Amino acid sequence: FKGDKGFMYKANLNLRTALRVLKPIAHFQAHDEKELYRKLCEIDWTDFFDLDSTFATHATTHSEVFTHSKYASLVMKDAIADTFRKKFDKRPNVDPEMPDVSINLHIAKHTCTVSLDSSGDSLHKRGYKSDAVIAPMNEVLAAGLILLSDWNRIANFHDPMCGSGTLLIEAALIAYNIPANIFRDKFGFEGWKDYDEELWEMIKEVSLEKETHYYGKITGSDNFQKAVRISRENIDNALMYDNIKVAKSDFFETEVEPGTFVIFNPPYGERIDLGVNDFYEKVGTTLKHKYEGCSIWIISSDIENMKFIGLRPSRKIRVMNGKLDCSFRKFEVYEGSKKAKKQIES
Repeated sequence: FKGDKGFMYKANLNLRTALRVLKPIAHFQAHDEKELYRKLCEIDWTDFFDLDSTFATHATTHSEVFTHSKYASLVMKDAIADTFRKKFDKRPNVDPEMPDVSINLHIAKHTCTVSLDSSGDSLHKRGYKSDAVIAPMNEVLAAGLILLSDWNRIANFHDPMCGSGTLLIEAALIAYNIPANIFRDKFGFEGWKDYDEELWEMIKEVSLEKETHYYGKITGSDNFQKAVRISRENIDNALMYDNIKVAKSDFFETEVEPGTFVIFNPPYGERIDLGVNDFYEKVGTTLKHKYEGCSIWIISSDIENMKFIGLRPSRKIRVMNGKLDCSFRKFEVYEGSKKAKKQIES
C-alpha cells in the first residue's frame, strides 16, 4: 500500500495481522557483491539518521548469487558505515538489539529493495505479555484466526484451553475496536530524523476514540493453574480485567452455554495425559455432549489425528504456526442429539 507519514503511523498502530511495515527508500539491480556494495554506497544515509543514532541491518535473500542473508546484511552495514566515514570521518554505532534505525534489504534474484523498518520489533510483540506458557500462540496468528473465523462480535467468545490468554486478549481488542499495538513502548519510526511526535500522539488519541462496545462475554479456562495465573497477568497488562474472565477448569468436565463461539489450540506433548488419538477422541466426545449449540474452531498441528475428534468439519483452512503446518477447522454442534449424531463420521 501507499500512504503518507500519518498513514504509516496508523498502520503500525492498528494492523492486527502484519509483522512489519517497511518504507522503501531505494530499488536497484545488483549482479554481484561489488555492485551491491557500490549501489548501497550511493544512498545518502544521512538523509535518514545522524552520527549519534544507532542502526541495525537485516536482509532476506531469494537469489542464486546472494545465497546468505547474513552476508548481504553485512555488506549493507559496511556500506552504511563507509558512507558516514567518508563524509564525517566517523561512523554511527551498530546496535543489533535496540537500534534507533533498522534497515531492511530484500533481494529477489538481482532486484534489491532497501527499506526503513518503521515497526522496529515485530508487530506480534503487542506489549501486553509479561509471561507465557510453553510454545505460546503468536499474537498476529491469534488475531488472524479470529478474523478468518466467522465470529460476529456479538456472540460470547470462549477459549477452553487458553494458555497465556492470547486468543482472549486479541478477541477483546477486536470486539472493542482497540488498536492492536496500543500497548507497545516503541516503534521503529520514533528513531527517524523526521519523526513527528505531535502527529503520532494525535493519531493514537483519535484511534482510541473509535472504541466500540461489546455486549457479549469473553471467557477462558485452563486446567493448569500456572496458565490461569499467566493469562490473568497478561489480561491485566492489556487493561482487560473487567472484560475477560478466566477460571481454572477441566475442559472435559465443563459445560458451555449454547450459542457460544469457541476457538482453542489444544495442548500437546507433556500437557496431554492421554495418548494423542485418545485425547482427540475425548475432545470430540466432550464437544458433542457439553458444547451443543456452539460454533467451534480448533487449530492444531496434529492434522492427521484431528480425525479422531469424530465430527465432520464444515470448514478447513491450512495455516502456519511458525514453522508448523496446521489445520484450522470449524465444527458446529447443533442442539439435539439427533442432529449431533448426524455429524459423527462413520
